[in-house]
Amino acid sequence: MGEKKSPPNLEEVAAQFPGDGAGKWMVIHTKSRQEKILAADLDVLSVAHYLPLVRSIQYYGNRKVAVEKPLFPGYLFLRGSLDQAYQADRTKRVAHIIQVSDQKQIDWELRNLFLALTQMAPLQAYPFLKAGMRVEVRSGPFRGLQGVIDERSKNDRLILQVNTLGRAVSLEIDGSLLEPIQ
Repeated sequence: MGEKKSPPNLEEVAAQFPGDGAGKWMVIHTKSRQEKILAADLDVLSVAHYLPLVRSIQYYGNRKVAVEKPLFPGYLFLRGSLDQAYQADRTKRVAHIIQVSDQKQIDWELRNLFLALTQMAPLQAYPFLKAGMRVEVRSGPFRGLQGVIDERSKNDRLILQVNTLGRAVSLEIDGSLLEPIQ
């Protein structure tokens, strides 16, 4: 009978992280739907990069297909020299090259993403919410409601203010329903 494989331990997985090596992390903002193609181009050029992908189900008529989509659409992470970033730019698939000032922070964040994804964690994109940010509810019964994110709450708490009265009320709401507004 077939032997059951045990999942790889985190040390083995961490050793496979694509960002180990020389150079600095840069964020590559790609042109629309060019992330996977740019990743393939960088493989050919032997440029270290990381494109976090998540599996999702797409429906095409009556067919159900599992596809891998970028976790952060429009972005790819490159680790290398500025010359290598310019090589990526010459593929005509790059919109912007974004320099990263805190290399330790991004390395730590990308390693954690890599470990979670290799362990098949069910990750979903979630809006980046900060205290004081103005947001709008995009779906559900409170759709269209606008407010400010509370800085005191561990949960996502939407604050509805009436500045003239100097009063506010709060509403706990799932952060995935919120979208930052400008």
